[in-house]
Amino acid sequence: MAEDKPKLLSGGNPQIAKGYGDAPVQAYIAAMPGWKSEVGARLDALIERTVPGVSKAVKWNSPLYGIEGQGWFLGVHVFTRYIKVAFFKGASLNPPPPQTSKQQDVRYFHIHEDDPIDEVQFADWIRQASALPGERM
Repeated sequence: MAEDKPKLLSGGNPQIAKGYGDAPVQAYIAAMPGWKSEVGARLDALIERTVPGVSKAVKWNSPLYGIEGQGWFLGVHVFTRYIKVAFFKGASLNPPPPQTSKQQDVRYFHIHEDDPIDEVQFADWIRQASALPGERM
């Protein structure tokens, strides 16, 4: 019997039902197309190592990471050519992630296929972001 694979939305973002905890996030990561699934798993592991006990959810077809009672500090979304990591208070990080947003506080980090990921810098952003008040969503 064939497994039902999640639908990929425009741009290749997996359509995953809203849910809290690790299971919906792992379902999202497994459904990320091609190279993006491996990178998603790597990011998830890095976030868990950097913020033990991190809260997870999938909302609006995007995994969110946060601190219980403090809100969400990071989100992930798949596009055709890259993975977008959103730091919801990214403008307060030092140095801030490189991509700006229409929202003043938000900064993005885009990961394209074969891009090296500076895990030391990324973990530092995660550590800083998790210490700031998160977004209520």
